[in-house]
Amino acid sequence: MKKLLTTTASLALALTLIGAPALAQGGEKPVSASVEGHIFKPARVDATDARVKQLKVPAGFQITKFAENLNKPRMIAVSNDGVVYVTDRDKGTVTMIRDSNKDGKADEQKVVATKEHMHGIVIKDNQVWLATIKELYTANINKDGSLSELQMLLDDLPDGGQHPNRTLRIGRDNKLYISIGSTCNSCDEPNKEHATILQADLDGKNRKVYAKGLRNTLGFDWHPQTGEMFGMDHGIDWLGDDEQREELNKIEEGADYGWPYIYGEGKENPGDQPDDMSYEEYKKKTKYPLLTYTAHASGLDMIFYKGTQFPKEYTGDAFVAFHGSWNRSKPAGYKVSRIRFENGQPKEFVDFVTGFLVDDNKSQFGRVVGVATHTDGSLLVTDDSNGVVYRIAYTGGKQQQNQRNKR
Repeated sequence: MKKLLTTTASLALALTLIGAPALAQGGEKPVSASVEGHIFKPARVDATDARVKQLKVPAGFQITKFAENLNKPRMIAVSNDGVVYVTDRDKGTVTMIRDSNKDGKADEQKVVATKEHMHGIVIKDNQVWLATIKELYTANINKDGSLSELQMLLDDLPDGGQHPNRTLRIGRDNKLYISIGSTCNSCDEPNKEHATILQADLDGKNRKVYAKGLRNTLGFDWHPQTGEMFGMDHGIDWLGDDEQREELNKIEEGADYGWPYIYGEGKENPGDQPDDMSYEEYKKKTKYPLLTYTAHASGLDMIFYKGTQFPKEYTGDAFVAFHGSWNRSKPAGYKVSRIRFENGQPKEFVDFVTGFLVDDNKSQFGRVVGVATHTDGSLLVTDDSNGVVYRIAYTGGKQQQNQRNKR
């Protein structure tokens, strides 16, 4: 087995991460697997006003701090009244954030719920659903923005393992969708609910596997015009700097997206092979991605833009928060990207917010996580590295109007 690691970690950690060679079909002999890996984590520096000011967004847009001092905000949701809620898996909290005077900066923060490992959140009307590793809760949103007592709906979601972070969405069919990541980098999961997206009724009943073979699809949403479901899946680690690329998939009921055996456009994972069929036979069962992105960039959330503030060309496009690589010699991610769609189908990734990497890419002041559209049409993005929620607003029209008024 080939091993190539660039890291300051101990040799013991390196060997643990690499793991042992997998067994071949039928368990007869080990499969020869080439494993390549680098560990490089840009150092965290503060999100100072000067650094935030140098962030790059498209012409006509402005990025500012909406809220800060939030510890490690992860997923984010906005109520119909414009109240913002963020989860913090580190502290296990849900924090209510309000911009009372509508000046684009929050003036109220309050913890409104606490459960260990709180992560997933979705809001419909005046009700919120929340997910920890194994539990699903619901609560009502009170008039003051606080939450009623949490009511447990499920306590038997699959164990966490390597990917313990559950995310939630509610589809047009009024069903609840729950992302369940894999427990490992690459393995045959004994629990068939791992590496899937689950579907359930809003009360948690009638749970089933909606789609499988998805290593960790935290970010997923439905196209506002076509109603088709899309999601960003994390690639397998330790296949090298440029493998496995992150995948944008069209998520279809009953489909298999290949993990852990097949990835990308039909590539075979050398570390795992199906027990009862060949790679070629398994490929015929799987769906390939529609677009791929730089390996290890780690897309953590994805939403379609449904606001009206941005220019019309953003209608039907999606945004994805790339948290940033750690096992790549040169960092990738650490940005927000726009996924440009044409006629309901994805065409390309385009940088939307960049500049979080500084000091010649040796440091970062932001690892973006959650994405949501505010009721005013701006885009809100969480950063769990410096405890900030950013607001990206389109001001181009106002600037042009001001220039015309000065003439």
